[in-house]
Amino acid sequence: MTNEEEKEKVDQAAENAAAEKEREETSNTAETIEQEEDVLYDSETPEPSPEEEISALKEQVEQSENKYLKLYAEFENFKRRNRQEAELNNKYKDQKFAEDLLPVLDNLQRALAIEGSDESFVSLHKGVEMVHNNLVETLEKHDIKAIDALNQPFDPNFHQAVMTEASDEKSDIVIEEFQKGYILKDRVIRPSMVKVSE
Repeated sequence: MTNEEEKEKVDQAAENAAAEKEREETSNTAETIEQEEDVLYDSETPEPSPEEEISALKEQVEQSENKYLKLYAEFENFKRRNRQEAELNNKYKDQKFAEDLLPVLDNLQRALAIEGSDESFVSLHKGVEMVHNNLVETLEKHDIKAIDALNQPFDPNFHQAVMTEASDEKSDIVIEEFQKGYILKDRVIRPSMVKVSE
């Protein structure tokens, strides 16, 4: 056998071995694909029954309805809080205005407390009194009223005690008023500064 024949035989054997190896690999790949497909078919869940679908849909509807009801309740609470806040703001809208006017009223009352007999003083006093009365009427039209404190039982909600004095009368009675207090509707704008008996 010549070298060329021998070489041809070796090449033929190598080709046969390579072809055999390729056939085996192809066969293994096909088997692997079949196994994977079997696994896929096995792992797929079966089709749900109509009863199961209906029950799942009912559950979804119930969850959506609960969410809707919660949101609706929250929105109603939000509207109620806003309405209450608006009513409260409207009810006490004059408070800041009244607080700014009270020092003016205090000064008018101090001016009225001054005494004099001069004719020009009397006419000036009369003019100040008219302005004072006009201002008090205007405040009362807006539900701003003076707190009645003198000779009344001391009430910390309406009175601010700045002094106490021993007295033979009942204790905790307002015996002197240093500064008038005022209320707007049912809210105290400024408590009365008072002296209380003890």
